[in-house]
Amino acid sequence: MLVLYIILAFSLGILVSWYLATNRWQLQNKTLHLKLEQSEQQLEETKSVLEQAKTQELQLNTQLAKLETINTNLATQLAEQKEEVNKIEDKLSIQFKNLANDLLEEKSKKFTDQNKVNLETLLKPLGERIQSFEKQIEQTNKEGLERNVALRTEISRLYTLNMQITKEAENLAKAIKGDTKIQGNWGEFILESILEKSGLIKDREYQIQASFVTEDGKRYQPDVIIKLPAAKHLIIDAKVSLINYEQFFNTEESEEKLAQLKKHLVSVRKHIDSLSEKNYQTQYSLQGLDFVLMFIPIEPAFSLVVQHDSTIFSEAYEKNIIIVSPSTLIATLRTISNIWRQEYQNQNALEIAHQSGALYDKFVGFIEDLKQVGRQLDLTQKSYVEAMKKLYDGKGNLVKRVENIKSLGARTTKAIDQQLLDRADVKQIKQDL
Repeated sequence: MLVLYIILAFSLGILVSWYLATNRWQLQNKTLHLKLEQSEQQLEETKSVLEQAKTQELQLNTQLAKLETINTNLATQLAEQKEEVNKIEDKLSIQFKNLANDLLEEKSKKFTDQNKVNLETLLKPLGERIQSFEKQIEQTNKEGLERNVALRTEISRLYTLNMQITKEAENLAKAIKGDTKIQGNWGEFILESILEKSGLIKDREYQIQASFVTEDGKRYQPDVIIKLPAAKHLIIDAKVSLINYEQFFNTEESEEKLAQLKKHLVSVRKHIDSLSEKNYQTQYSLQGLDFVLMFIPIEPAFSLVVQHDSTIFSEAYEKNIIIVSPSTLIATLRTISNIWRQEYQNQNALEIAHQSGALYDKFVGFIEDLKQVGRQLDLTQKSYVEAMKKLYDGKGNLVKRVENIKSLGARTTKAIDQQLLDRADVKQIKQDL
């Protein structure tokens, strides 16, 4: 009987130990499964971040290639303009030298000291205009070279600048915590920061919060109006809501993440519809292009739209709206800045052409003045000849008569040049014969 109790106690101990071990194993197994799911989720998030980084790198490489192409075109145009200006300068210089040499060679023997002074007075303003023209050409060429160097520097800074803006956007997004007013102000702040770094000048190439009234009396106030050459404009809107993206970013539950992602996409679509209804590009007072730029100030929020809604961009495009992120916007603004630089350079070229025409007209006037000087010299020469004739030609010429007075006993201290006396005597003899 004692043996039976011992066996039962031993069996009961084994049973209890097995039960406790089974529970402990199940608990450990459940914990391991939970950790495995968390690791898989973290792995998926890491893959997503890596894909975003690759996409951004591809976009930046594409932008860099475009900017390098623009730089090459600008360098070619600058070289062509410099060559054309040099040809014009050489041609004008040769024409000026030829005309000046011909005129000076023809008239140099007739110039008196006073005529030389008059000629210098005529030449000095022209010389100053030529020097001013040469300085302007040199300054234009110098500015063109400096702009090319600055463009390459800006290209090298573009990637770093984009990364900095993205990092600032993510840090500030964590602090917003769903406040719509703060989000709107912050989006405008990021947009203004990008504008300041784009090379465009405020109130000259772009305006912030400028309002206008439509023909039907409605007042609109776009976030930014970009001015373009030929009196065109480009609208940038930064009022898209990011509340759902912030909740997506901060939540850990997968179902909640999916729900907030869908809401984020819906929010972006609603804002596209809202912008489309405003129809900025048809307003006569703006002289706009065909599209409005809808700015999403957080790069990952933009990437979510790209990854999870493949049709939203084409649908926005059909409504004349282009969705942009900090990286794509700054590349666009840099391109516009370069377009303005080229426009200013073209305006300088037109001014040079205008001044060249004015210089040519001035040169024609200078030639007419030289001709007038020549005519005046001819008249002076004729007057001189007539005066000399009266001096020693004809009966009773002045030289002979004055010399006769001396021979009559007039007291003098000076004598007339013997050559004039001889010449007057010869003239008198010829007339007597």
